[in-house]
Amino acid sequence: MSRTPYPLHAEDISAFARSLGGQLKACEAALSHLQLLNMLARSAGYRNFQHLRAQNPAPAPQPAVANPEPPVDEKRLRRLVRLFDADGRLLRWPSRRGLESSCLWAVWSHVEPRRVYTERELNERLNQVHGFGDPALLRRGLCDCGLMTRTRDGRAYQRVEARPPDEALALLELLRARPA
Repeated sequence: MSRTPYPLHAEDISAFARSLGGQLKACEAALSHLQLLNMLARSAGYRNFQHLRAQNPAPAPQPAVANPEPPVDEKRLRRLVRLFDADGRLLRWPSRRGLESSCLWAVWSHVEPRRVYTERELNERLNQVHGFGDPALLRRGLCDCGLMTRTRDGRAYQRVEARPPDEALALLELLRARPA
């Protein structure tokens, strides 16, 4: 069945409930989805669900309105860039929780796509892109944010392919454009 919404209107909710209750009492076995739809339609005065659909055409689909991301805050972006050195290495973990996500996207961009890492290999890679000596913090952050997956035993890590948010894209662009 489709997920097209069809309005169902009952003039008298009490009569609707009585009719539906009587139909449910008459059933001996578990109801299928279609049987339940037909009961609901009959309780509202229709012959069956097809009759309800014919009498109430589905509303025209509404175009999806994407929630545009707010423009990138330049002041916040400058604050983020100061956390990185000229080579794009993360020098220190941000003290503000809100900045961590963009920093993790920058670290994520240095992890090879479609490659499965052991914990040791990932630690070595993360040590190349940060300078504060805590690859476990970055590993946990990447997994917690959904930017990497890991097996239950922690032996295999893999980057999750996704489009970074606009702020992270702007940060990556600024880091690439900086002179070394």
